[in-house]
Amino acid sequence: MAVTAGSATLFEFAGLSGGYGDTVVLRGIDGSVQAGQTLGVLGRNGVGKTTLLRHLMGYMQPFSGVVLWQGAPLGRSLPFRRSRLGLAYMPQEGVVFDDLSVSDNLTLHRTRRDLSPYARYLDAFPQLGQRLRQRAGTLSGGEKKMLAFVRVLAEAKPLSLLDEPTEGVQQENIDLMAMLVRARVGEGAAFIIVEQNLGFLQQVMDTVLVLDHGRCVAQGRADEFDRERLAGFLRV
Repeated sequence: MAVTAGSATLFEFAGLSGGYGDTVVLRGIDGSVQAGQTLGVLGRNGVGKTTLLRHLMGYMQPFSGVVLWQGAPLGRSLPFRRSRLGLAYMPQEGVVFDDLSVSDNLTLHRTRRDLSPYARYLDAFPQLGQRLRQRAGTLSGGEKKMLAFVRVLAEAKPLSLLDEPTEGVQQENIDLMAMLVRARVGEGAAFIIVEQNLGFLQQVMDTVLVLDHGRCVAQGRADEFDRERLAGFLRV
C-alpha cells in the first residue's frame, strides 16, 4: 500500500510490525479507513487483532512501519495525544471502572457531569438509563460492554477503535449497536472494529482485514466476502 502525505484517507497504517519485548506479533500489516467508513478486522483468537488496535491507539510502539492521521505521521505519540487528534478507543477487557456508578463512568472524562450527550444512546439502551446510580461492577459482562460502547460513541470522535464490542451482548442489543454505528457513519465518523460476530460485522463494515498469525491473509471490500468465506477464517 502506498502511503502519501496529504492523502484523503482519514487514518492509515502501512508495514506495521510490532509485539511484546522480543516477540513479534504483527508482521507488515497495511490498512486504511476513510471518513464515513468502517474497517472490520477479523481472525481467530490470538492472531494479533487486539495487539493491532493497541499499536494504532499508541499504547504500544511498533517495531517498524508507519501510522498516519490525515496524511501526517503519528510517530511515537501517546494515546492521550491521539485522543486529542480525534481517536477514541474501546478495549476488549477492563472496559469500565467497577467501583464507579454507571453515570460516573459516562462522565468521568468530561468537564461537566452532563448526561445530555448520551440521550440517544440511553434511549436505545434503557437498562443503562435505569441504572445510572448503580455501581458499574454490578452489571453483567454484556451490560459493561454496552456501557463502554455508549461512552465511546458519545465522544463523537472522527475515528473509533472498538475491540470485540459485542462480546457477551444479547442479540437484540447487538442489532441496536449496529444501528448506532451505521448512524455515526452516516454522520461522517469512521470505525475500525475487531470482531468475531459475523452478523454484526456484516451489518456495519465496508472493508475487511483478515489476520492470521500476525499477518494479513485477506483484505478488500466487504461485498467481496460472503459469510461462508468469512467464517472460514475463524475455523481452527
